[in-house]
Formats: sequence, structure tokens, C-alpha cells
Amino acid sequence: MKTPSLKISIVTPSFNHAPFLEETIESVLCQPDPNLEYVVVDGGSTDGSVDIIRRHAARLAYWVSELDKGQYDAINKGFSRTTGDIMAWINSDDKYTPWAFSIVREIFSKFPMVEWLTTIQALSWNARGQATSINFTGGFSRASFLKGGNLPTDGSYGRRFIQQESTFWRRSLWERAGGRVDTSVQLAADFELWARFYQHADLYGVVAPLGGFRAHGNQKSVLQAHQYMEEAERVLMQYGGRPCRGPEALLRGVLWKIARHVSLAPLPRLVGVIGHRSGLTFPTKVLAWTGKEWEIITGFVV
Repeated sequence: MKTPSLKISIVTPSFNHAPFLEETIESVLCQPDPNLEYVVVDGGSTDGSVDIIRRHAARLAYWVSELDKGQYDAINKGFSRTTGDIMAWINSDDKYTPWAFSIVREIFSKFPMVEWLTTIQALSWNARGQATSINFTGGFSRASFLKGGNLPTDGSYGRRFIQQESTFWRRSLWERAGGRVDTSVQLAADFELWARFYQHADLYGVVAPLGGFRAHGNQKSVLQAHQYMEEAERVLMQYGGRPCRGPEALLRGVLWKIARHVSLAPLPRLVGVIGHRSGLTFPTKVLAWTGKEWEIITGFVV
């Protein structure tokens, strides 16, 4: 008997992003995916967004346009309507790469130990929807996360966000971590969710770009970036972490600038042992294409 394919559930929270919403929706629906469930939750837009959603309604598992309590409330509402094995959300001004779901499906199907996954090649889009940059972030480690490695606050060495637009997880992890986005966190609820996920599972990276953040200026993550960082730092401390600063931050920052381009390369075993035992580097696991299939390789971050 053939094993049923994993279902991928995507939620888009929407509010007055009509200039970008069509591209967001199409970046989901254009995926050549055999088992996709897509939900759009609109907060009562008045800019034509609802007309755009209606045009795609036949291909949506569910949609609604009504007043809500904000982006994260809409995400929770959307996920409550899904049943998929793999979950993610994409905001109404961001978008996926055309190959994202096929890679995600293959990795989650082949590697049961992977419970959440994100790209190590973070894309950015401009207002026209053109890819304008790609940032190699390296792999991910809970130890580095707790030191602020994924939170570039002032004075910290961290330069690597976990890109929400490219992050996917198993429903089983979502449920073990509480089955919700914390709406008491006004801006950095994605970061708070990552902190909870890290209590249960390691984050795997993948070399392929999966999605991207659209920088158009009129968004909370840009207009309230400082407040986001302050909130995320409080979240980090709540979960037992603290961004390292001062000499340690300087050392880690310099080390990463020097070593980042070899962070996935095979290194002499002694070099890795010294780095990990000294606490200067942390091992990571990354999915890389070897020419025939996806395989897990080991790298490091600082």
C-alpha cells in the first residue's frame, strides 16, 4: 500500500496589503504540490484585498474577512482550520520560491528526525517582487540561539535571523510546543515560537532558498524594528538565554566574518573538536544537495 503524502498547510494573515497580496497567494498556489491546504484570514481589509482573495477562493481550503485582534490572532485562527502534517505561514506581502514546497515535502518525508526546517540562504524581495539579495546565514544551533546568535540587537554579535518566511515545521512539534502563536507578544511572536520549538527539537537548515521577506517600508517589521528587537530580547531571557556582548560578542562576530564561508566545508576533525569544546563554535545540521539527493551534512556556527 502506498504511503499517503504529507499534507502541507499554509496560512496567510492579511490586512490592507492589496498591492502585494496577489503575488503572495500565487506564490503558494503556483507550487506543483499534490497535497496542499491553504487558508487566508483577512482582518477586514478595505483596500480591495477581499476581491483578490475571492478570485482565488475556489482553490482555498478556507478564507474569511472579519475583524480580528491582529496578525498573530489571525494566524492562530487560520491554523485552527488546518489539518496538515507540515505547517507554515506567509504574510500577505511576502512570498515563497516556486520550488519551496517540493523541497520541504521531500526533506520531511525522507528525514523523520527533521521536525522544523528553514533556509540558510535568506532571500529579500523589493516592492516590485524582484529578488534583490541573498544572505548566507549559516546553520542553526540552540546554544547559539540562546547567546543571541539569531537576534542582531545593538552590541550583540548576532547577524542571523531565523527567516519566518522560510520556516516549516511538523504539526506534532507545533502541538508539543503549545499549538499556538503567543498573541501576548505584540511584535516578536515568531521569535517566541522559535524559542518554544527549540525546547523540543533542533532546527535544521537547508541550502536552498525557500521564501523571502519583501522590503517595501510600510510594514511593522521595518517601522517598529527597534521595538521588535527589545521584545525579542525579553523573550530570549524568558527562555534562559541572553545576548552576549562586549569582548565575547566582538570575538564571535570577528570569528564568524572570517569563518562563515567554510562553515559547511569538511574541516580537520581536530579543528572542529577544539572549536566545539572551547565553546566558540557549535555544530549544526544542514540539508544539502549532493548531486543525486538531499543529505544531512554537519557544519558549525558561532
